[in-house]
Amino acid sequence: MATDPDTDTRILWYIARHVPALRFWLIANPSATPELLEYVSQVGGPHVKESFDVLFSALDTDESDSLKNYSDTVEES
Repeated sequence: MATDPDTDTRILWYIARHVPALRFWLIANPSATPELLEYVSQVGGPHVKESFDVLFSALDTDESDSLKNYSDTVEES
């Protein structure tokens, strides 16, 4: 439920406010709003920091891959 993109925002906020043990799962939900993620980062909980580290690492990797693919395409032209 915490990672399901179809879960109602009110339920996600309930989890964020009242179920600390599940907060880290919210970070993996593609429908989590920036406000919800900010709240989770501020209040913390088990595995929250590690989950954000994984998310940011994945974003950095995606960005690096995108830039490399773009530069490879430009060089081929």
